[in-house]
Amino acid sequence: MGRPRQHDEQTRASLVTAAERLVAEAGPDALSVREVAARAGTTTRAVYSLFGSKQGLLTALARQAYEQLRTTVAALPETDDPVADLLAAGVHGFRPFVRDHPSLFRIAFQRVVPGLQPAAELTAARERALAPLTARVQRVQDAGLLGSKSILEAAIQFHTMCEGLANAELRGAILPILPAGDEEAAWRDSLSTLVMGFRA
Repeated sequence: MGRPRQHDEQTRASLVTAAERLVAEAGPDALSVREVAARAGTTTRAVYSLFGSKQGLLTALARQAYEQLRTTVAALPETDDPVADLLAAGVHGFRPFVRDHPSLFRIAFQRVVPGLQPAAELTAARERALAPLTARVQRVQDAGLLGSKSILEAAIQFHTMCEGLANAELRGAILPILPAGDEEAAWRDSLSTLVMGFRA
């Protein structure tokens, strides 16, 4: 019989959660293998066994961000209004993801933690995360409302707008850009203007 695994998927999930919370509470510079292990109630050996290195842990965090975003957008209901459904991907998909997981957003999209290197698995995870949004853009094109934009161009521009809005909202009271209390309306208005521009 083989030796039983000392560190399983539950330990892996606990470490990823601990790392996310550490960055959220103490900032990106606080992320260390030792501190993450301590917060997860395990040892540094578990981190190296499951992720290989701090770089591997960072990659797992970024991958978690892309998967969380994909899941959130994919779970949104579809209606007979493709434009409204596309706007919902930003307002009720991307925005809640950022508000619920700001440190994952900062790690994966803003690259605030030093050491995160490009990897094929991250590229694949990012492409999977874009798929539910691309499907909604496809429906807008099928309705004849995308103008001369290609589906990929429109999806990337929509996603980029969401990233900018997310960054503006996460700044909070520090040099605020979005109107306090009307952040959701600002998201909706900005994305609506973008989608209207696609038709021109």
